[in-house]
Amino acid sequence: MVRRLAWQTAQVVDARQETPTARTLVLDVPDWPGHLAGQHVDVRLTAEDGYRAMRSYSIASAPDGGRVEITVQRLVVGEVSPYLVDGVSVGDRLELRGPVGGWFVWDPSSRIPVLLIAGGSGSVPLIAMIRARAAAGSSARFRLVYSARTLADVLHADELQSQPDGVDVSLVLTREESPAGRPAGRLRLDDLGRPRGPVDVYVCGPTGFVESAATMLVTLGYDEARIRTERFGGGGRP
Repeated sequence: MVRRLAWQTAQVVDARQETPTARTLVLDVPDWPGHLAGQHVDVRLTAEDGYRAMRSYSIASAPDGGRVEITVQRLVVGEVSPYLVDGVSVGDRLELRGPVGGWFVWDPSSRIPVLLIAGGSGSVPLIAMIRARAAAGSSARFRLVYSARTLADVLHADELQSQPDGVDVSLVLTREESPAGRPAGRLRLDDLGRPRGPVDVYVCGPTGFVESAATMLVTLGYDEARIRTERFGGGGRP
């Protein structure tokens, strides 16, 4: 049976700025049923005149507690993201529904190597997978290839720069040289490398980025059946 998701009230218990245009909100959600790494939630705002706007945001936190983290990137033409990034304060309450989704998820019991490919804020559900790996004590090999404009645009930068144990992090910066010395430029075939045996691949980012990355993966010989993608437009996740 499919569980029907109901709207519930979540309280903002912490907030931290990730970049000048992105913010992580920590939400206390009563009776949270738990989630899987890669799932998302729906957030709904209601104006004084009754107008409602809803957006979906990937969950950034590992599935090991009753609190949920979302990392929101402010969109210039957004209705919801500007409020979540600039207007919400600790103690405020939000309407939330979730968790949602069951395909773009990582199973901590798997020992198959994982390749994560992120474009911009598409890193959020992949961060959840890295955190879930640590929480589960998994020994599965992880590699994250993260494309952003500049180092200042990288979400969860401190966490990633510390190179989580067992996780190889490669930054692809399109507007400046990366700390590892990679010249500025878009994602290329040699950023991904060829597979050596089975690899589970998760790609998340804007539609054009995801389509380009998926094409490169198939060209390099990755098993198309093991490539899972999530894409978003102007008002979608993350």
